[in-house]
Amino acid sequence: MAIRAGVVVFPGTNCDQDTVFALRNRGGWDVVTIWHRVDRLPHLDLVLLPGGFSYGDYLRAGAMAAHSPVIEWVQAFAERGGVVIGICNGFQILCEMGLLPGALIRNRSLKFICKVQSLRLERIDTKFTMRSELGTILRMPIAHGEGAYIADPALLARLEKNRQIIFRYCDDMGRLTDEANPNGSIANIAGVINQRGNVLGLMPHPERACESLLGGEDGKLIFDSVNGYLQGECRVKGC
Repeated sequence: MAIRAGVVVFPGTNCDQDTVFALRNRGGWDVVTIWHRVDRLPHLDLVLLPGGFSYGDYLRAGAMAAHSPVIEWVQAFAERGGVVIGICNGFQILCEMGLLPGALIRNRSLKFICKVQSLRLERIDTKFTMRSELGTILRMPIAHGEGAYIADPALLARLEKNRQIIFRYCDDMGRLTDEANPNGSIANIAGVINQRGNVLGLMPHPERACESLLGGEDGKLIFDSVNGYLQGECRVKGC
C-alpha cells in the first residue's frame, strides 16, 4: 500500500520538488503538493514542511508561514497523532507555530552555511529512526542562515530528560565537539521531536541525501523508518 504524503508549499519554498522526488521516486510514496492557502487537508498519512525561504524569511525565518491558512490544518493533523516532518525552513515553521519547542536563530558566524555535515543519531526507538542502528553516524547536507537551535536551561533539561533530541552535529567519529557544530546550536542539536513523538524537525536535508549519485543515501533512513511505521512495522513503543 502506497503511503500518501502531502508536501506543503509556501511562497519562497524551494525544496518542495526535491522532497516530492525523494518520496515518490526513491520511496514509492503517493505524494501531493499542498498550497499554503488551502482551507483543509486531503486524506494524508504524512505532512511534510520542506526547506526554502517562506515569505522571504521576513521578520524571521518561518514567522510569517506559521500564520498561513494551512497551518490550522497542520496543527489539527498533528494533534490527532498525524506524522509531521519539518526540514530546515520547515523546522523553523514548526518552532514558530509551537508544535516543537525551542527556536532557531542566525548562525553564530552570521553567514549562510552550505556543506555536508556529520550527524549523530541519538535514538532508534522513534517513528523517524526505527530502521536504523545504535551508533549510526549520518551524513547529510545543510544549507541555512538561521539554523542555530536555542533553548533556555530549563527547556534543554526537559529535552534531555524526555529524550526529545534525535540528531546532534558531530565529527566523523561521532564526537560532539564545538568545531563540529556548524551554526552554534546549543548542545549540538540538529533535530528534535515533540514529547508525543509524532512531529520531527531537523535542519539537515534528508531529501538531498537519497541518491548515491548525489553523494549518499543516509536521508532515506528517515523516510524508510516513517514508511515502515505507517505500514504497521511495530518497533516503536506505543505504535
